[in-house]
Amino acid sequence: MAINLAAKYAKELANAFTLKSVVDGTTNKDYDFTGVKTLNVYTPVTQALSDYSRTGTSRYGTPTELQDTMQELILGKDRSFSITIDKGNNLEQMGAKEASKILAMEMNEQAIPEMDKYALTKYIDYAGKLTALTAAPTSETIAKLLSDGMVAMSNKNVPAENRFIFIGWSYFGMLRLSNQFIGVEALAKDTLVKGAIGTFMGAQVVVVPDSYLKKGSKQCYFLITQKNSVIQPKKVQDYFVKENPAGINGSLLEGRFIYDAFVLGGRANGVYAAVAPNSQQAEPEFSFSTSTKVNTITSAGADCIYYTTDGTDPRYSSTAVKAVGASAAVDASGLKDAVRFRAVAMKSTSFTSAVAEDVQFIS
Repeated sequence: MAINLAAKYAKELANAFTLKSVVDGTTNKDYDFTGVKTLNVYTPVTQALSDYSRTGTSRYGTPTELQDTMQELILGKDRSFSITIDKGNNLEQMGAKEASKILAMEMNEQAIPEMDKYALTKYIDYAGKLTALTAAPTSETIAKLLSDGMVAMSNKNVPAENRFIFIGWSYFGMLRLSNQFIGVEALAKDTLVKGAIGTFMGAQVVVVPDSYLKKGSKQCYFLITQKNSVIQPKKVQDYFVKENPAGINGSLLEGRFIYDAFVLGGRANGVYAAVAPNSQQAEPEFSFSTSTKVNTITSAGADCIYYTTDGTDPRYSSTAVKAVGASAAVDASGLKDAVRFRAVAMKSTSFTSAVAEDVQFIS
């Protein structure tokens, strides 16, 4: 792109419209990635109650060691920028390119939107419940669809407090017409996180551009999260201005961001997404060969398939195996007894498939 030099240049820059982060303040901050790139999260598996016995030495039941599942969180995004403002060019543009203002523009127009869009898409893809609707919401149906999502989470014992609804402006316009929606004018503003403009069934409503909830051309209509179910670690957020560094007469603006976003598997029921019809990758199918003891897993057009053989959810399990492409051949010859295969398929332009399951009895 050109460096526009002119005899007279407006001192005020015509920068693009920007948004502050819509994700900050809505996620769990309990996990610390300082000094590490990978974090293992252990979720205890609680024990069902048994009848108390009034005789014997094991009156409370047979002691059983506490089990757990492990989710490995690896920071995968390492992004940066480097911008120079030549002193000569800036002087001939009447000093319009003030380094500190340009740095703020880069953050607000590039870094923050990228991190927010990435996080929301990740939350949708790894939602405990991802529902493909049969039709797009309308002003008559949007409140009922949101209510269905909230009820589904409550029936999974997800806490009612600290819930957030992320919804695109097109569908918020429909929701706003509903009598069930309470506008911000009816609320104390200090009860809302930044960006929230009201509540629905107790959840704070955060309105975002429709594109923030898209994957390729596929639209997510709304996303509901419970704060303790999602995290957005930002290990490095360095950005600075250097004046006249070696080899440059002028300003050097640089920044680096190491970040990622995760749904915590043990709390995945606290994430619900409603997406467009036919926007999910095809659910994996299993074909087991008793002669070779190979379980072939396929999902037409998938970029990759994640599968487990121990019954854990492949979206979050540290034992998940990744197979690149639309099929995976799982050698089960070394496995014994009942094997619970579970698989999920992913594609860069579609939302994650439903989790498929296949149980085989292998001797």
